[in-house]
Amino acid sequence: MMQLEDIAKDVTLVNAIDWDMTHEDAVRLYLEWGNNWARGNYVIRSKQDVSYYFVINTWEAEPVIYLIRRNSEEAKEIAKIRMPKPVGDQFMERIGWNRGVYSLTDEVKSWLMEILKSN
Repeated sequence: MMQLEDIAKDVTLVNAIDWDMTHEDAVRLYLEWGNNWARGNYVIRSKQDVSYYFVINTWEAEPVIYLIRRNSEEAKEIAKIRMPKPVGDQFMERIGWNRGVYSLTDEVKSWLMEILKSN
């Protein structure tokens, strides 16, 4: 599984990341094909259509960011990223220390973009 440094070295991958894609949007686009017309112009036509996006998983002791590669056949975790403790604690406080899978907050997105776009 890739790490943050590996992603940063892959310019093509960094440029392919959809920073606005949420887990819910990905499910709607790739698994609920009949609803695609309702929001936006992006339509999934085949399994060659793919999205890369981040989610935050809080089921472990510390929150973990996963980079997901999704197409119509599967969603695959291709990178696992540990957040610095202050970033993770701020995120956990914002979500009320609940367990689950979440979209990026603006703070976490800014932290990731700063690292990935600076290389």
